[in-house]
Amino acid sequence: MALFKPSTGTVSSKFVARLEAVIWILIYGGLLALILGLWAAPMDDDTGWSLMAGGGLAAVLGVVLIYVRSRINTEP
Repeated sequence: MALFKPSTGTVSSKFVARLEAVIWILIYGGLLALILGLWAAPMDDDTGWSLMAGGGLAAVLGVVLIYVRSRINTEP
C-alpha cells in the first residue's frame, strides 16, 4: 500500500495514516452526533444540544486537522 511506504521525511507514513484515520473518524462521527442531536432535541432539549455541540466540535476539529495534515512535511 502506498500509505505505508517507508519515507525519508521528517514524519513517518504510519503517523500520517493514523492521523488521516482520526480525521475522518472525527468528521463523520461529529456529523452523525450532530444529526442525532437534531433528532433528539424535540424530545429532550439538554441531550439534543449536548449532542449537537459535541458533534459540531468534533467535525470542526477534524477540519482543523485536515489543515494540520496539509502542513506536515513528508518529503525529504
